[in-house]
Amino acid sequence: MTGPARAAGLALGFCADRLLGDPARLHPVSGFGRVAAAGERAVYADHRLPGALLVAGLVGGAAGIGALAERAARRSPAVQTAVTAVATWAVLGGRSLGREGATVAALLESDDLPAARRRVGGLVGRDPESMDAAGVARAAIESVAENTADAVVSPLLWGAAAGPAGLLGYRAVNTLDAMFGHRNARYEDFGWAAARLDDVANLVPARATAVLTAACAPLVGGSPRRALRTWRRDARHHPSPNAGPVEAAFAGALGIRLGGVNVYGGRVEDRGTLGDGPAPTVADAARTARLSALVGAAATVLAAALAVSARR
Repeated sequence: MTGPARAAGLALGFCADRLLGDPARLHPVSGFGRVAAAGERAVYADHRLPGALLVAGLVGGAAGIGALAERAARRSPAVQTAVTAVATWAVLGGRSLGREGATVAALLESDDLPAARRRVGGLVGRDPESMDAAGVARAAIESVAENTADAVVSPLLWGAAAGPAGLLGYRAVNTLDAMFGHRNARYEDFGWAAARLDDVANLVPARATAVLTAACAPLVGGSPRRALRTWRRDARHHPSPNAGPVEAAFAGALGIRLGGVNVYGGRVEDRGTLGDGPAPTVADAARTARLSALVGAAATVLAAALAVSARR
């Protein structure tokens, strides 16, 4: 695939996601999830090998479909662009992410805390019933920040590096981590491969997200220097090697404090303190959605430039 065709496909796919959102019916990621769930039921055992084999087969299959589609389009740059655009649209989740964050903010603004708790429960794994309004705002901000990397920046950069194979393969990795990568009794061993592969796949994109967050900070009234300082100082406090840099950069860019104690299914986890500003407010949740959209647009420009330079 030519570099300009790949770059144009990534840009068109990003625009399609921002304009159209996720496909209303027959979403390929949902279909992949159903296949993965069926695979889990067929091979589950409480050790690492079955989980690793399932992950290898599913990720390899998804990446293989992308590679075959790219190969079939190799004679026509226009078809190459279209294939990449469709794959990009299918795997990005920027508009849906921003919409969920904005919805939670609107519910908090209208003082509908029960509805805000229910809505944020779809974004985070923590228990929402014990959250006050500030806790719901913090949960929404942290989820939007982390998923800006997972659902936007990472797939774009993998698409720049490997085209449709990178796009579909990355989305497979991230989906399997969401399904099996939990640290609980069922998935401690079976989900080990999914969790570790997701860590590796997001290692560079997460840090690219933190850099882009700092660059975009002035557009939401923030400071690039503060975002970078908070990332360097506080990211290590977070238990995730990739969510830490992103959430810390968002905290610094927005001038707020994130992290703290979360409850997951009755299990209490201290995720450290990210940032030295005040606790987040409803207004900060809305600013986070804007910052996420700006970071996604900047990542698209970066991915397009990388696609052109890489193919050269």
